[in-house]
Amino acid sequence: MFMMSHSHIEMPAALYAAYAEASTKLFYPRGTVRCSADAMFRSRSARDLGCILDVDPHVVAWLCLPLEFATEIGPHVPDFLVDYEDGTRIYLDAVEGDERPEIREGAALAGFPYRGVPREETEGGYRLANARDMLRYANCRTPLNDRIRMLSALEEAGSLTVAECLNVFREVQPMTGVSWMVLHRLITVNLEETMIGPETVIRRFQR
Repeated sequence: MFMMSHSHIEMPAALYAAYAEASTKLFYPRGTVRCSADAMFRSRSARDLGCILDVDPHVVAWLCLPLEFATEIGPHVPDFLVDYEDGTRIYLDAVEGDERPEIREGAALAGFPYRGVPREETEGGYRLANARDMLRYANCRTPLNDRIRMLSALEEAGSLTVAECLNVFREVQPMTGVSWMVLHRLITVNLEETMIGPETVIRRFQR
């Protein structure tokens, strides 16, 4: 079973400073789905990368500000530790411009797989905008009756557009219901090609 959490015992100075910095900042959307502890972000870029991680179908869980490691330019705290379904575990930073080689070298010396994710990668396509929209509803929940109606309709039809699903949801607003079910991998939509709209095609999530 996947588990990871922050340790607050004898916290290293750089890690404490990263927590302190992140605790003073607030970025929207507030909700997360696969963050395994407190959601804390030091920058808008980090928050956006967290949005992308939440809609990546291969991500099991992610943790903010997981640890610090030594580098030639001083101790460094990466933005995330991410676990993928294939067993890969990697530390990620949201970076402006190019990844700093000193940080990559420090991670390698510590034995940590590491990558700096440039903002252009996070902002490519419509995935980020769609993720932000859906994560507004991360703390809501699609009731069982609506979930069964939606999954039954998809079982019968194979796929439906968003417009065709509007009358399926009776206990919750349609896009609240759709968003929660996408975020929790019950149904799937293409987040990359365009903004979610009435013509967006919905299918059952294939595991």
